[in-house]
Amino acid sequence: MSARKRTSAASGAAATADGQEQLLASAKQYIRTHGSGFLKDPNISSIGIGYRETKGRRTKELTLQFTVDAKVTPEGMAPLNTTQIPPVIDLGGGRTLRTDVIERSYQPHFLVVPEAQTPERQKRVDPVRPGVSVSSVHLHAGTLGCVVFDKNDGATCMLSNWHVLNGRDGTTGDEVIQPGTDDDSRFAANRLGVLRRAHLGTAGDCAVSTITERGVDPGILGLGVTPKQLGEPHIDDKVVKSGRTTGVTHGIVTRPFAKVRVPYGPLIGTKEIECFEIGPDPRHPAAGGEISTHGDSGSAWMFKTRSGRPSDVLAGLHFGGEDESDPVDRALACFPRAVFEQLKITLDPPAVASPESLTAGYDPGFLSVPVPTPSLNPSIKDTAVRIDGSEVIPYTHFSLALSKPRRFAIWVAWNIDGGALKALNRKGIDFVKDPRVPAGDQVDNALYKGAANRLDRGHIARRADLCWGPLPEAQKANHDSFFYTNITPQMDDFNQSKRNGLWGRLEDAVFEDVDVDHLKVSVFGGPVFQDDDREFRGVRIPRAFWKVIAFSEQGTFKAKAFLLAQNLVLPESLELDEFRVFQVKVDEIQKQAHIRFPAVMTAADTLVVPESLEERQPLESLADIDWS
Repeated sequence: MSARKRTSAASGAAATADGQEQLLASAKQYIRTHGSGFLKDPNISSIGIGYRETKGRRTKELTLQFTVDAKVTPEGMAPLNTTQIPPVIDLGGGRTLRTDVIERSYQPHFLVVPEAQTPERQKRVDPVRPGVSVSSVHLHAGTLGCVVFDKNDGATCMLSNWHVLNGRDGTTGDEVIQPGTDDDSRFAANRLGVLRRAHLGTAGDCAVSTITERGVDPGILGLGVTPKQLGEPHIDDKVVKSGRTTGVTHGIVTRPFAKVRVPYGPLIGTKEIECFEIGPDPRHPAAGGEISTHGDSGSAWMFKTRSGRPSDVLAGLHFGGEDESDPVDRALACFPRAVFEQLKITLDPPAVASPESLTAGYDPGFLSVPVPTPSLNPSIKDTAVRIDGSEVIPYTHFSLALSKPRRFAIWVAWNIDGGALKALNRKGIDFVKDPRVPAGDQVDNALYKGAANRLDRGHIARRADLCWGPLPEAQKANHDSFFYTNITPQMDDFNQSKRNGLWGRLEDAVFEDVDVDHLKVSVFGGPVFQDDDREFRGVRIPRAFWKVIAFSEQGTFKAKAFLLAQNLVLPESLELDEFRVFQVKVDEIQKQAHIRFPAVMTAADTLVVPESLEERQPLESLADIDWS
């Protein structure tokens, strides 16, 4: 008998739970359908689902809850241009809910006035992590909510609010800084990335930007968790967030679904946003009595486990809270699923391909005309380091030949896909020796040590040129560029010389000044080894460099060659005399570098120059280059 009673009781509980879920679903649908009509009333600030409140205390009666800017008697409604809210709402399908009216209004939680002191969360951090201050360069300060990934290309990004990263005058490509402008005005030093997408509307107040200028730690500051899943809030769920201003605060979901009218100021006006509401958790009171305030916008609300610890389930994206004049502390959060669908982002990092599958090296068939790698003249052929019998050493998007006696590359060949370039940062990537090459055949950091040493580790194949293709491939190329086999010693202002930094901008110039077919370019470069190169710390330092750029313009294959003379006064002072960048013939590069380009390259070089280098004028600007 008792067993039957228990079964009957369990069935009754299940039926009650099912009925509650159906009632909630009907209420949500009613709010979606009719909520905007109620919000046209200037006194109604939101309509949502919540428990009835009596004298500030919550009962167990589920209601359709309205918040108003001011509670008034029927006689006082006319001056406010408002109408009476019905005591019972017919949800349809035979379901009804009583209404509850609470005096409350809302506003976005962005920072307007800077604080006198700068707490840790408002300082520049590297690696960057959720819970710290961020903003567009045009706005104030909010919070980095969580690290996400672009569904289109897998790029590492950060999630925050529209009113933190975009704002009224924002546009895609705007710079985003960390910390936000009201916390630190050094915009150039604080650059973090650029705005990718933003949305302000029914789906939420949300935006996503790239992270390209810092390392990344996805763990939320103060919580120690990384969001791994998206959740959906239910009434009485316990949540916790980490914000720029109030830090770690705890809350309880008071209304699991609401449509809220939020004012965004001139030109933007009032927006209706579907969201949920959070109240304070009495067991974990917030310092100062505020679970959120100005500057917390963009914080990630995370569900808590039964033991009270932060989980890895994202509950929502914080974007606002109660008005300053409202004594009841409340926070508003966007639904994560709607935000992620709107911004085309995911919590899942892109799969990383194996190094073996990516290290394909320079592609001779990259351009419309096949361009093989240079061959070595007989005078230096036996000096090249070989791997598996080949003098060509492959990396991701580039290959090179390495000189055993000089321990630098003889030549480096690389491909650039201008239409697929990724803006990746170099944080956390160290210069390393290639383990495939004997350590004694590579110059390492011993050459560059010392406070007074003006020698820099200079990339031959530019790092930025190599970071293209699918994200894992671009990331692998980014790392590969830091092998010492791709590095030569260059003066510390090598690419910022009085020649307007021409050498470091040659590849950019071809894209800017030429209608490059398919935005594809192949580049060759390296040092000029001379018998009288001066020795420093046991290493003979090249004082000249060369570069050859190959591309097609409107179906015509072209090759343009350049030579940079780097004059050094050795040993220890290493003072810079002059940089001179010349446009030369491909034939001259062959003689200087003791290599042979394929015939298609020399035939494509139509430059006419005086025979003697001394008779030529160095390039004064990129406009002096002959791309014809």
